Amino acid sequence: MRSKKIKQGLERVPHRALLYATGVPKSEMKKPFIGIATSFTDLIPGHIGMKDLERFIEKGVHAGGGYSFFFGVPGVCDGIAMGHSGMHYSLPSRELIADMVETVAEAHQLDGLVLLTNCDKITPGMLMAAGRLNIPSIVVTAGPMISGRLNGKRLSLVNDTFEAIGKYKKGLIKDDELDALEMCACPGAGSCQGMYTANTMACVTEALGMSLPYCATALAVSSEKRRIAYESGKRIVDLVKANITPGKIMNRKAFENAIRVDMALGGSTNTVLHIPAIAHDAGVELPLDLFDELSKSSPHIADMLPGGEHYLEDLHFAGGIPGIMHRLKDRLNNCMTLSGRKTLDIAGKAEITNDEVIRPLKRAHHREGGIAVLRGNLAPDGAVVKQSAVSPKMMRFEGIAKVYNSEEAGMKAILKGKVKPGDVVVIRYEGPKGGPGMREMLSPTATIAGMGWSDSVALITDGRFSGGTRGPCLGHISPEAMEGGPIAIIRDGDRIKIDIPKRKLDILISDTEIKRRLAGWKRPKPKITRGYLSRYAQMVTSAGTGAVMK
Repeated sequence: MRSKKIKQGLERVPHRALLYATGVPKSEMKKPFIGIATSFTDLIPGHIGMKDLERFIEKGVHAGGGYSFFFGVPGVCDGIAMGHSGMHYSLPSRELIADMVETVAEAHQLDGLVLLTNCDKITPGMLMAAGRLNIPSIVVTAGPMISGRLNGKRLSLVNDTFEAIGKYKKGLIKDDELDALEMCACPGAGSCQGMYTANTMACVTEALGMSLPYCATALAVSSEKRRIAYESGKRIVDLVKANITPGKIMNRKAFENAIRVDMALGGSTNTVLHIPAIAHDAGVELPLDLFDELSKSSPHIADMLPGGEHYLEDLHFAGGIPGIMHRLKDRLNNCMTLSGRKTLDIAGKAEITNDEVIRPLKRAHHREGGIAVLRGNLAPDGAVVKQSAVSPKMMRFEGIAKVYNSEEAGMKAILKGKVKPGDVVVIRYEGPKGGPGMREMLSPTATIAGMGWSDSVALITDGRFSGGTRGPCLGHISPEAMEGGPIAIIRDGDRIKIDIPKRKLDILISDTEIKRRLAGWKRPKPKITRGYLSRYAQMVTSAGTGAVMK
């Protein structure tokens, strides 16, 4: 056990004294020391129920023969941070979380880790730490929120609050309905109800083999989630004793499985940032084009919010991630998971109770998976779109550029009526370096959708999108504007051509004109020059490589 370094030998008398000071009984000193990294906070709905899960994980650890220690990591609620300066910190918090878990685990030589997480950047941050540390680790995602209710209609955060802004602006809803939506859309604990980033990452984690079956979709504050937490606590002790580390689980084939499941679900485009970052820390190379390659042979079989109609609760009761894997079993690699069962065993024994929520492959919603990677003279190193949330008429689109150098400027123009059908809204200098922090663009994309323009206005950015984004919205444009990518030299009135089936994104000017404009481009001064974000901007890589720090 790693923990022998802090508790055995004459020279460890002071160390043992400090451990006894925490209340560790002498009889427990020979047991594996298990760290429970918890992201509990009162600030995030997805995390407010974690105190309950902490109890059940702790019970499981002790029942399994280990001794547990809690330590905290921070979390950012992307919904609350959205649309203002706070969103600069969201993606960079992923690196902080990974670093904090690494620091505590190494400083105290913990034998194993239970990673209690739920929301957008916390889950990938913890998985990055697991890959980096390569000590026995298991993830418990705290579960999705149940749907809201208003006048007999089910509600979700994105479709019924963010998009309500555009509807209100157009006069489609009034003050009293807007107030009711605010109160009813999010009824309690849990991650937001659709296949947004938090739930997508929970599903990816389970498909990767790093959490127990059904963990991703079991609802927050349910007895089922409590039992999964308990079993995860027990299981980590077995993993320590057998020395089953993340490096034995998170290999190239397991990542391919996770990407396939993601494509079948029509998940968040943020996975194209997070999965490569996790793989990077696990020592596995995942090129951006792998997402596109796997998407072409992974039909979209679950029509989930925001682009579809089903909630996470529907997916869970229809069969969960094992049900999705059952449909895909002939295309999955047979990998070992932390449960002790192999992928094809889990997939083969899964039961599907609703063929409409989890469709057979022959009745897939789309022949291809949820995400497409586009390239062209506007995105030489790639751009990403959630094609499963784009209407057929917008899969090919040519429009006039309206260019803004920040999200705030773009949002202001949309609300003031300066954007019209037929336009391509360009929001730049919002990439990993330029933002800094690659802010999500949910406010402008949701407002466009709420105004009824999802079939007539496109948005492109070197920033990124919330998992709640739908419509022809292309993000992660690389190289970003701050690096002198072609997006930096687009001008108002230029024509932009988007062709998702052909995976093309182009500005319709000559190569000579592109070179002339790039030669005259000058890098602007950084928006933030002090503190963590200043350091982050200097060290972060492009979106095409997962926006990892080097």
